[in-house]
Amino acid sequence: MKKISYPVIILSTIFFIFVFGCLSLSSQTPLKILLSNDDGINAPGIAALFEKLSKLGTVTVAAPSQEASGASHSVTSRDPILVTETEKNGSKWFSITATPATCVRLALESLVKDRPDIVVSGINKGENLGTVTFYSATVGSAREAAMKGIPAIAAHFGRGKTMDYGLAAEFIADLVKKLKEKPLRPGTFLNVNVPNLPKDQIKGVMVVPQDTRPPYEFYEKRVNPLAQVYFWNTYKPLEPGRDKTDVWAFYNGYISISPLQIDQTSYPELKSFESLKFAPWTK
Repeated sequence: MKKISYPVIILSTIFFIFVFGCLSLSSQTPLKILLSNDDGINAPGIAALFEKLSKLGTVTVAAPSQEASGASHSVTSRDPILVTETEKNGSKWFSITATPATCVRLALESLVKDRPDIVVSGINKGENLGTVTFYSATVGSAREAAMKGIPAIAAHFGRGKTMDYGLAAEFIADLVKKLKEKPLRPGTFLNVNVPNLPKDQIKGVMVVPQDTRPPYEFYEKRVNPLAQVYFWNTYKPLEPGRDKTDVWAFYNGYISISPLQIDQTSYPELKSFESLKFAPWTK
């Protein structure tokens, strides 16, 4: 049997210690986080999230100077964009006169020196579930990051008589840590809704698909004192329904996580339409 010399054993041991040491170090490397929202830079939700995320690494805040709820994925393209930079607790805060999605794009392209590891949007005041996410600027901000190939989370906290964002912020921080172990695929992001309940009343966490039912929304016809006819928007949250979707999970006391993606292509229809004949447009 061939003997292994002590120098070889020592060098091999040093090599493995070095390799595993690097792996351990990489898992503990501080994150570079970009934080945004649609409730405005002074909203309590973003402050609570900043406090928790700051423990995980370097946090840069880039958020609209005013509330921009319901702005969806709209962009600021015809107005000059003003940026006011301040420093809080050693972090840069950028107050921007633009839509939430534009805030994220501007930060990634011009304001943040190093590419962030993750973008977190929120915490939004109120849930955004099902197809309502198409209207949500909190979701729009996360989607903007995903379009640039950066993992992102849109975070929401259910409305209630009191709004203590600490619990939701704690969960989102834990989720960010888990994403270091299981990264998102490029072009995907997470929509997260935390019920406004005490921690001991939250039943758990469910990873569920998006409810695709249309929102219950209509416009009531009214007449003002000047005899002018106008319409008033009326919105009512969806009932939980039967299927286990984000709406069902949230209203049954669970934190809901829905993985969303940039690619909106319907692949079954893509195959179906390939069989159509578009004469005389195709040969």
